[in-house]
Amino acid sequence: MSERADTEPGLPQIDTNEYGGKGPDGERQQLDRRLFMQLLVFRSPADVSAADSIGALSELLGARSIASVLYADVNDPRGIGVLTWSEDPAHFVSGVRPALAEPFARRLELRPELTMLGRTYSSGHEPRLAWWLLEKPRENVLNESYPWAVWYPLRRTGAFAKLDPKEQSSILREHAQIGFAYGKQGLAHDIRLACHGLDASDNEFVIGLVGPSLHPLSHLVQAMRKTRQTSEFIAQMGPFFVGHAVWRSAGAAR
Repeated sequence: MSERADTEPGLPQIDTNEYGGKGPDGERQQLDRRLFMQLLVFRSPADVSAADSIGALSELLGARSIASVLYADVNDPRGIGVLTWSEDPAHFVSGVRPALAEPFARRLELRPELTMLGRTYSSGHEPRLAWWLLEKPRENVLNESYPWAVWYPLRRTGAFAKLDPKEQSSILREHAQIGFAYGKQGLAHDIRLACHGLDASDNEFVIGLVGPSLHPLSHLVQAMRKTRQTSEFIAQMGPFFVGHAVWRSAGAAR
């Protein structure tokens, strides 16, 4: 009888857990749970106002208790962003998809170039790992004080993956400190998702920036351009979706 696959000599040990800092018991936190979030962007039919389409979509999603945010697309007078989330990615097929297959929703034109799907992840130092992975993203997108949102995907160059881990940490720390400063001043709050293998254009991350005003979100993106990560190791950013939240629902617990 052969050994189990995870004990076969020469095979790498696979660990899919997320790790944080030490917990109250002094042990390093670990969790094999994460939140998946998906943004779909549609264009309202020419004979239906965007406001009416948003109203119809809110009824469809609300009737099914689907946790979601609807955005008015700032750059498209007929555009609508639909953000949904769940720990179970099957929810996008078993819950969201049937809602968007209703007769009215079938009239909406999907803009696939703006579709984004990702999963929360940790950096290994979070003091409240479960909150970081499962609650913080929900709180940010559902916060009525943060009506503005900028969502975009990005891909780093392969050269970054070849750097020494200490150098990678230094580069990421510079990036994180800028984001932290904006957050501490209440200007911008982020949702960071990994999308390796989930993105049609081979992007690696999806970033959501939310806040009370639009200008600080744009200002943060501008400030990040000066970091070493962005200036040297980002191969692709965007397309960008800029939205103003017009309807929210915490949905049913999942």
